[in-house]
Amino acid sequence: MKLAIVGATGLVGREILKVLDEHKFYPDALIPVASPKSAGLPVTFNHQEFFIQSHEQAIAARPDIAIFSAGATVSRAWAPLYAAAGITVIDNSSAWRMDPEIPLIVPEINASILTRYHKIIANPNCSTIQLVLALAPLHAKYGIQRIVASTYQSVTGTGAKAVRQLENERKGIVGEMAYPYPIDLNLFPHGGDFLENGYTSEEMKLVNETHKILDDYSIRITATIVRVPVMGGHSEAINLEFLHDFDLDDVVKLLQETPGIIVRDDVKNNIYPMPLEALGRDEVFVGRIRRDESQPNSLNLFIVADNLRKGAATNTVQIAEYLMANHLAEVDISQLTR
Repeated sequence: MKLAIVGATGLVGREILKVLDEHKFYPDALIPVASPKSAGLPVTFNHQEFFIQSHEQAIAARPDIAIFSAGATVSRAWAPLYAAAGITVIDNSSAWRMDPEIPLIVPEINASILTRYHKIIANPNCSTIQLVLALAPLHAKYGIQRIVASTYQSVTGTGAKAVRQLENERKGIVGEMAYPYPIDLNLFPHGGDFLENGYTSEEMKLVNETHKILDDYSIRITATIVRVPVMGGHSEAINLEFLHDFDLDDVVKLLQETPGIIVRDDVKNNIYPMPLEALGRDEVFVGRIRRDESQPNSLNLFIVADNLRKGAATNTVQIAEYLMANHLAEVDISQLTR
């Protein structure tokens, strides 16, 4: 089995290599790909050294899967060329998420819609993944009518430049700015680009991707994105309005039984989800589970996950694992009879 990692030198690319190692997902051949300025540089994986290759070299090697994490521009330009060569692309960018022909996948929720004929598969936005993982079982049982989401997002969601800005500010160093304002000892309600409707692109991603993954466009959703001076982990304060009433103990039990979720909800002992606890973990943490007493059939949750792990790297690796277990290992009988 051959696996290409496009964007292997970036924050998420390096995290993908770490997750592959932890999951003991060892391809027979690893093909790291990055920008031309990184060509020939070494990448260490599973105690071996691999060297950055070009897109042309990677396509010629015919990997079974190519995980893309190099931004939407690269994905739009190159993912169709990989797919045309018969390579299954799992894309981390926003390029293909809202394409009606491209599946948008959180494996615990909707991996079953995948077939071996899907050659481009989209990975959702990091904040969407942790949200829908917690909401899917609740929606199935109680029917979500409305979601009010406020997210508190780590600088790692912006990238290495933002991490450097925060580190420089904490050291008193004047350096390159990823944001229009200082982020240390500060926060601002700005993630992505502002749109004509007054929302940001990050806020609308949360709305549109949630609709698509839950396959229910009737849910009313509004979101506010806040960037906070945290190195790892996105947090979300979520208010849900259901069609049907619920028992709070049943909600907790349902979340505890959902794969990939850890319930941290013991407020008497100050136990609740925090980015520090989620850092480096694959799970999504849920807590502060309480009834909204201001209106009927409504619930409050606090959801936290490492945005570089389940929000990006882990989810793509899980998609690759699902494909290898269910589709790519199958023999295409039609090819044998031609």
